[in-house]
Amino acid sequence: MTRHEFAAYLDSARITGDVATPRENNLSHIQGFLDHNEHLEFGVIWSKDWTYDEVFEVMVRRAGLNPDRSHVQGQDTIGAAQCIDALEEYARIFGDAVRARQKILFATGHPAGLFPIYAELARVAELAGATVLRIEQGERFLDGDIRQIMGVVMFEQYGNLQHTHFPGPMRIALAQLRERGELPDLVVSDHGMAGYAASQQKLPTLGIADCNDPGLFIAAEQGDLPVCVPMDDNVPPNRYEPLIDFVLDRAELTGFRS
Repeated sequence: MTRHEFAAYLDSARITGDVATPRENNLSHIQGFLDHNEHLEFGVIWSKDWTYDEVFEVMVRRAGLNPDRSHVQGQDTIGAAQCIDALEEYARIFGDAVRARQKILFATGHPAGLFPIYAELARVAELAGATVLRIEQGERFLDGDIRQIMGVVMFEQYGNLQHTHFPGPMRIALAQLRERGELPDLVVSDHGMAGYAASQQKLPTLGIADCNDPGLFIAAEQGDLPVCVPMDDNVPPNRYEPLIDFVLDRAELTGFRS
């Protein structure tokens, strides 16, 4: 698939282009980040006092938000070009880590959408000789506990895998790994788990975030993590299959794809 074809696919699948998250939600989340809302700050330590205009500009440049400041309601966008550029770097770093047989930790706060991506990357990484780090499951977090399914760390509560932006599950996982002397060489994650690993623990981290998630894009802007991929993080999982193929192709790992 050419870059042009892939961009057209991402837009048609609404992974990029006219995405589901409305403009007013994107703008309110920028303000929430500035108000230090933990759910939107993603465990990111600020390197400076960010202003609304600065965060808005970062989101336009890195995520492809509509740049019209007078547009405050209705449809908003994620840029396919920004997504593909970030995925190229994501794939390069991931492929290098796998070929070096590094220790990789996978985790997600969006199990309904992103879990299948990480599960396949973890499967391929292990087949290619990298180490997918495992944790001791069942440690309590809020009213639930930490689980790891198919190599991917997630948060369970009341019998359901939960959507969360909190960094707590990553904090628990890394504390366990540190105690065993097995900190990851690379973290592959999203949202608060990625923000905590990159910003507070200074671990090499690959991140994914939606257009209403400024925290991780600011972490990337500050140099805390090398790449944050802008994309809708909750489309039906089968729509991510071409995205997985793209990453593994650019990572030169397609030979391990089932």
